[in-house]
Amino acid sequence: MRFIDTHAHVDGEEFNDDREVVIARAKEAGVGAIFLPAIDLPTSRNILALCQQHQGYLYPMVGLHPEEVRADYKEVLSAIKSLLSPLSTPIAIGEVGLDYYWSREFEHEQLDAFEAQVQWSVETRLPLMIHCRKAQNEMVHLLKHYAKELPGGVFHCFTGNEKEVEELLQFDRFVLGVGGVLTFKKSHLPEVLPSTVPLDRIVLETDSPYMAPVPMRGQRNEPAYVALVLKKMAESYGISEAELAARTNENVARVFGIELK
Repeated sequence: MRFIDTHAHVDGEEFNDDREVVIARAKEAGVGAIFLPAIDLPTSRNILALCQQHQGYLYPMVGLHPEEVRADYKEVLSAIKSLLSPLSTPIAIGEVGLDYYWSREFEHEQLDAFEAQVQWSVETRLPLMIHCRKAQNEMVHLLKHYAKELPGGVFHCFTGNEKEVEELLQFDRFVLGVGGVLTFKKSHLPEVLPSTVPLDRIVLETDSPYMAPVPMRGQRNEPAYVALVLKKMAESYGISEAELAARTNENVARVFGIELK
């Protein structure tokens, strides 16, 4: 049984001392592939290089994260867009979106940057890896303008309720990315997901090094721990871990065009 971590920042400095060991542990745990989202120009470049060293196991994305949007975002976007050439191999545009959790200082710049990258997705047919905090209304409103044209993608780090599920799943080529929050004691996801999210609309993720699942909560998260998310999700849906792995792998193949060999 193998499964996929669709969102892990293993390029981050948190893994500088033991990155290769972390990758080896993921393989031992059954992780058949790891997808790496970028957050800015340097990480976009670094991720492309790192994934080149681990072809067929690490898969890169490029993009500008909303929390990294500043006054110079247009120049940054131009440089990132140049990485979408045939010479590079990103599987998605991400991590992109809107985040008004800490501040709305760059609210309009975030909206403009997000829309530009949504347009890249339409042009390139690469899926989107979308991050959204405290901005779902604005995000949904923007995406509706492109709903018929978008190739699909992932609403990363889903932690919402039934109403939010309905809003997001109206974009029929998108899936929800679910990680360690599913395992938290106070999480309502074990009830929300099976009652509202069909098995063909969900993928696994860790968001390493953040939000480690129980019983690793509070520690550095890593891709091997996606097995714990898989276990809890299978319990929630009342199916075997093998079936859930197969179903989520099918969803990854449909959205990203990546199949485990």
